[in-house]
Amino acid sequence: MAPLEMALAAQAAPAPRISRRRLIGVAVLVLLLLFAFLPLLVGGTDPLKQSLRFALKGPSLQDWFGFDHLGRSMQARLAAALRLSLGLAFLSVVTAMIPGIVLGVLSAWCGGLVDRVISGLSDAFMALPGLLLVLMLTAIVPDNPAMLYIGISLVLWVEYYRMTRALARPLLASPAVEASRLLGFGPAHILRRHIWPEIGPMILTVGAYGAASAIMAIAALGFVSVGVRPPTPELGAMMIELLPYYEEAPHALLQPILVIFLMVLALQLVGAKDRP
Repeated sequence: MAPLEMALAAQAAPAPRISRRRLIGVAVLVLLLLFAFLPLLVGGTDPLKQSLRFALKGPSLQDWFGFDHLGRSMQARLAAALRLSLGLAFLSVVTAMIPGIVLGVLSAWCGGLVDRVISGLSDAFMALPGLLLVLMLTAIVPDNPAMLYIGISLVLWVEYYRMTRALARPLLASPAVEASRLLGFGPAHILRRHIWPEIGPMILTVGAYGAASAIMAIAALGFVSVGVRPPTPELGAMMIELLPYYEEAPHALLQPILVIFLMVLALQLVGAKDRP
């Protein structure tokens, strides 16, 4: 096919459609973000404010989510916990993604000693269980959300590195990249024109799954009283606080569980691969 015909065929081709599952995932994620950040704009209730006369009070028209065992607003605490989990997950993914991509491209581009050193470093991180690494950091500096963020980032970067390295190596050896080099184009042009368009969708998919894993890790550590601790609202810590009252107020215990489920489900749907 002639170049002009190929260009016309590309222009006539229909734009790729977003699958229904991704639309559902984006919709759920947007609703969760509105629930989390809208109270900051309209001046919501203080999540640390206690009133024992409302202890374990159920949902009502005035308070849709009820109160916990200390009379604190479940709506305010869930919103604050959502902001914490989503914020830590987003920062962890971005912080892990950038060095992972840079090191992956560098390893594939240079090869040789550089490739062996970076691959050895990634293997060392892979040999150490991720949850153990996070526990070690939170034990060194307890009650500090930054340690959760750093620990999860150190665990996640290896995934981006290995995927970027595996995808970039054949791309860098392709005729298109060789032609760009012969024409005098630099690394920035090659990365922008040839590498990122091919690896970008896969990296973003891994990012969605990585954010879901980070949210689960934060909740699991909070459930065992590691990392973020009371009275700071955190979904895992809220579950362990409300567990003794599951018979008196099952609605209160189920709410943080449902929020975690919806967050992870939304990110899984957003990152899911479209099926033909």
